[in-house]
Amino acid sequence: MRSVVIVGASLAGFSAAQALRRRGFDGKLALVGDEPHLPYQRPPLSKQFLAGAWDRARIDLRIADGLQLEWLRDARAGALDLSRREVALADNRRLQFDGLVIATGARARKPRWHEEMDGVFTLRTIDDALALKAHVAARTRKVAIVGAGFIGSETAATLRKLGCAVTLIDVDRLPMLRVLGETLGGVCLRLHQAHGVRTRFGVAVKALLGAAAVEGVELEDGTLIEADCVVVGVGVTPNVEWLADSGLRIDDGVACDASCAALGAENVAAAGDVASWLHPRYGRIRIEHWDNAIAQGDAAAQTLLAAPGKAPAYAPVPFFWSDQYDCKLQLIGLPRPGDALRVVEGSLDAPRFVAVFERDARTTAAFLFNSMHRVAAWRQSIESDAAGLVRGAVA
Repeated sequence: MRSVVIVGASLAGFSAAQALRRRGFDGKLALVGDEPHLPYQRPPLSKQFLAGAWDRARIDLRIADGLQLEWLRDARAGALDLSRREVALADNRRLQFDGLVIATGARARKPRWHEEMDGVFTLRTIDDALALKAHVAARTRKVAIVGAGFIGSETAATLRKLGCAVTLIDVDRLPMLRVLGETLGGVCLRLHQAHGVRTRFGVAVKALLGAAAVEGVELEDGTLIEADCVVVGVGVTPNVEWLADSGLRIDDGVACDASCAALGAENVAAAGDVASWLHPRYGRIRIEHWDNAIAQGDAAAQTLLAAPGKAPAYAPVPFFWSDQYDCKLQLIGLPRPGDALRVVEGSLDAPRFVAVFERDARTTAAFLFNSMHRVAAWRQSIESDAAGLVRGAVA
């Protein structure tokens, strides 16, 4: 293999580029990104960067000397031709490759009621964060945040700390319900309410109000919420449209086998938010978090460089975290509906606690609330348990 193209220049793509060089690849390496910026971290966008605690330089990724790659910035992939081993860019440039890593990530989803008007934001890119930050500094007083997942909850916490009046809205009955379940979702709800956030849960948005500039949100139950700023955080959509006629299998992203090799092609791998892979323990999953982007970029590089059929399975135990107000929420593992929840350290009303999810007498995940000092122990425990299950699954 003498040439590798990586499409997607965020964390997963950059990690793949670093891993290829670290693992000995000395051929031609091109990194294609649709943003004009060099790679940066996304997690601080809703927290430290939005709050003004971190400047731009602090979120940029460190680029080591000697990486020896061709940077193509502000360059959007338009199509993939596997027979010609070629990526066509939107500006008609064409890049030949022997190996390909697809790391095109995902974009913020815009629901049917979304409208482009002054004061309406999504929060996915550095440009999104800069625009929201400027709007808040200039004139925002009342903010409506639609979506109480990770991004919505973190943004609510940050803007509340900046002095904004915040209303948090979600069609689900509790924040982060689909990830954490009812009991822990209730903990998150009380956390927001304790910091003065108004909450409207269990009701959908009908429309945004206003003409040139947003003036509020209308809910399906007829409630009108005044707002001079609306942040929409209702999930993401994998960026796979450019692969429509490629022959690759698309299944909630680029469908991959257990080693992150794309189904339907040779010497093509995927990593990060766009990759839907067959996890030996959890089945087909797609993960949208920082920790996975780094590790999966490395796994994709390893798969490209491995001999046919020799690439190892990528079988991590997922690790998520979220900073909200002065609290750190961390989740190790991947709980599923029906798992039992048990508090094993502290209590739900305490300033710190640990709760575990269990199924069939096994611990499937651990949730740590302000218990960072216990992460290593619980991660080791769950990874050890998961390794036994994975060995049994592939034996």
